[in-house]
Amino acid sequence: MSKPIVALVGRPNVGKSTLFNLLAGERISIVKDTPGITRDRIYADVNWLDRDFTIIDTGGIDFDSDDQMLKHIKMQAEIAIETADVIIFITDIKSGVTDSDLNVADLLRRSGKNTILAVNKVDSFQKYEMDVYEFYNLGMGDPVAISAGQKQGIGDLLDRVIELFPEKTAEEEEDTRPKIAVVGKPNVGKSSLINKLIGEERVIVSDVAGTTRDAVDTEVKHNGKEYIFIDTAGLRRKNRVKGDLEHFMILRTVSAVERSDVVVIVIDAAEGITEQDAKIAGIAHDRGKGCIIAVNKWDKIEKDNKTVNEYTKDIRNTLSFMPYAEIIFISALTGQRLHKLYDIIDKVIESATLRIQTGVLNEIMTEAVTLQQPPADKGKRLKLFYISEVSVKPPTFVIFVNDKDLMHFSYTRYMENQIREAFGFVGTPIKILIRERGDK
Repeated sequence: MSKPIVALVGRPNVGKSTLFNLLAGERISIVKDTPGITRDRIYADVNWLDRDFTIIDTGGIDFDSDDQMLKHIKMQAEIAIETADVIIFITDIKSGVTDSDLNVADLLRRSGKNTILAVNKVDSFQKYEMDVYEFYNLGMGDPVAISAGQKQGIGDLLDRVIELFPEKTAEEEEDTRPKIAVVGKPNVGKSSLINKLIGEERVIVSDVAGTTRDAVDTEVKHNGKEYIFIDTAGLRRKNRVKGDLEHFMILRTVSAVERSDVVVIVIDAAEGITEQDAKIAGIAHDRGKGCIIAVNKWDKIEKDNKTVNEYTKDIRNTLSFMPYAEIIFISALTGQRLHKLYDIIDKVIESATLRIQTGVLNEIMTEAVTLQQPPADKGKRLKLFYISEVSVKPPTFVIFVNDKDLMHFSYTRYMENQIREAFGFVGTPIKILIRERGDK
């Protein structure tokens, strides 16, 4: 089951980005006293009371403005509302209830989504207590008084949020079919790829970039095995955005990646690997998903005996943070090598769920230490005592050492390479956690 999604919604300049940055634990959104400064929705992962969720910062909703960018922001926020499990409706105690607040409240009521009303900038509850009661006029239930700037009332707000999270259903728990998210920039052939796999036109295909607006789940059966393919809206560079919808695509991709087992990142062979492709791949890598790079439209490329190697080198250089990713050259139009895609998907899933016996792992670790001595600092040498695999998807290992400050990242990378060399782990990231004896 994917993480619940929480959207921060409200009119401009009520403190959405300040609250977002506080919850995210770092300064991600630009904060400035100018309405409309947060133009693109930004997301971050948050944990509260052992519940993980994704929080989305949105631009302020302004119903009265004729400004084209503010219209984009309004549509962007509406997409966030549609996708979110819980909405935090943020208002400003110092401005009181405004016409824009009433309009936003009406929009949220019509959405039918679980909504919590937060009254921000309440730096002193004693001072503003009577003013908070005014916000009952919005008809959104009991308001929660907070101050994002002063970090007050945030715990109460988050307690209310997690109470509204959906429970995991039995149906979701039982569905063990592999889920494959197909992601990439607009017009690289994501929908065409899925249509070719299922043999019929079930996903809209058009030469207009960004035709696929929503994530679409498609069941596909191959050699008696069922797969779920998730087609997503494309992503586009900010400075190339032309129409309304292309502002709203990254959330669709994040959501699809969250609930997938494997991510197929589709790249246009004619254009080659780009910075935007790397950003899309980074979403999958950060979430520990198995990854396949599918270079599409390979039939349109003039080739010689060096072409594949040159493309592979470019991809490896640009995606240097994920050297484990599998690469396949395909054509969704002709079906070239598509049958091999299933084999790679199966191999990546097998790697992502592979469990290694502790005894075997420790033999590999002992051999690795013998081949390359651990680093030392000021006469003290790192000692590796024990290694164990603690979870899968992605495979996660804990190494117990005498002093984790001595475990340089280069030696951690060396250990990862030794594990991969011994067991493969094709197409999946692996995580290595360093603990000292006595650590939990």
